[in-house]
Amino acid sequence: MISQFWKSLLTSRVEGTDVETDNEFEKALLADVIPPSDIGVTFDDIGALESVKDTLKELIMLPLQRPELFSKSQLTKPCKGILLFCPPGTGKTMLAKAISTEAGANFINISMSSISSKWSGEGEKCIKAVFSLASKIAPSIIFVDEVSFLRQEHQAMCRLKNEFMLNWDGLRTKDTERVLVLAETNRPFDLDEAVIRRMRCRLMVNLPDAPNRAKILKVILAKEDLVQDVDLESVASMTDGYSGSDLKNLCATAAYQPIRDILEKEKKEQAAASADGRPPPALSSSADLRPLNVDDFRYSSHQQVCACVSSESTNMTELLQWNDLYGEGGSRKK
Repeated sequence: MISQFWKSLLTSRVEGTDVETDNEFEKALLADVIPPSDIGVTFDDIGALESVKDTLKELIMLPLQRPELFSKSQLTKPCKGILLFCPPGTGKTMLAKAISTEAGANFINISMSSISSKWSGEGEKCIKAVFSLASKIAPSIIFVDEVSFLRQEHQAMCRLKNEFMLNWDGLRTKDTERVLVLAETNRPFDLDEAVIRRMRCRLMVNLPDAPNRAKILKVILAKEDLVQDVDLESVASMTDGYSGSDLKNLCATAAYQPIRDILEKEKKEQAAASADGRPPPALSSSADLRPLNVDDFRYSSHQQVCACVSSESTNMTELLQWNDLYGEGGSRKK
């Protein structure tokens, strides 16, 4: 047992609440907990995924915010495990953070690979501390980055998996515990059925269609200087198959074009001044940068930024097939 003196040294605060940690593992994890007020991401920052957001509001936010409404019936027990699966770059982590913000839940982001390397030989104690700490700072969300680790058969990872599953099962037996395991993966078909069963809700975060790409572009470019008649729908139409991450890269690349134009103009002016024996002209400032136009996005999409994931790739085909079988509304939900 840790003495009261040492316990007092391990006391910290999350969202204005004193948290007494019992060991070095909880203390280390507590330092990385993100309170909802510090996350800085809301559903408004995600310019698409309306149906996914609506489902998550029902399954996560309501039980965390209003647990009394779900305590009367055995059929309305809060969901303790949710899986987000999708191709890379579609905003799973951003979505998870937005959920924590909207639900007022503390956010604990764990990676099994980092736990295995950082706490070599003591990973099981760290896993146990994740769940005990999550209970102390509830409401909380344990976000498991790339949950496919649960399929690994390496001896050390198997021990971590067993400890994780044991503590997860303990969480699932506590109906009033306001702690949720929210996991993400790009390869749900690598998960075994024991894990799938624990994920009562499995949501595919798909590549956005044209209308949703336009919404995402609107969010990304909300504070940028655009020409008055810029048509984001036309930009969306030329980016078929782009993920949210791809669209952000596209916008960042397009934003460089006005800078390139300024530099090219300065280069020509300096060359002309040098040829005429005049002093070099003053350098431009940010106020001289022109607004972004559709041509900037068109050039970037055609020449510099392409979709990272093909909608016809084997991985996408497997994701869609898995969604048909196990996803929300799938034909073989388990």
